[in-house]
Amino acid sequence: MASDIKYRSYKVSVDFLKWVRKEKFEIDDKWLIRQVSRSIASIGANLVEAQNSSSQKEFLRYNEISLKSANETKYWLCLMRDGFEINSEQLKYYIKETDEISKIIAKGIISLKQKTQQ
Repeated sequence: MASDIKYRSYKVSVDFLKWVRKEKFEIDDKWLIRQVSRSIASIGANLVEAQNSSSQKEFLRYNEISLKSANETKYWLCLMRDGFEINSEQLKYYIKETDEISKIIAKGIISLKQKTQQ
């Protein structure tokens, strides 16, 4: 399961980066593209960091950061959709996939917190 979510996070990041390189965004829109690129890449990067944690507390913290990055990414993607008025299947895929990834991470965080409270 952990490797699946890391793979999905990596794949959605790569797919997004490839997509934005193909699209012809206006120069004034580049700030938002850079912001989404940073936040979407941060999801997987923090999941990888979590796997190398030296304690359960550190593992939990990196997963929480990853969840925050996923939620931030959803915000920026929706801003792209509504602000740029992009109604593409590709953008819908990024929003849906990021939403699913955030739900999986959140479920894992809740489960881990419940285990540590027992």
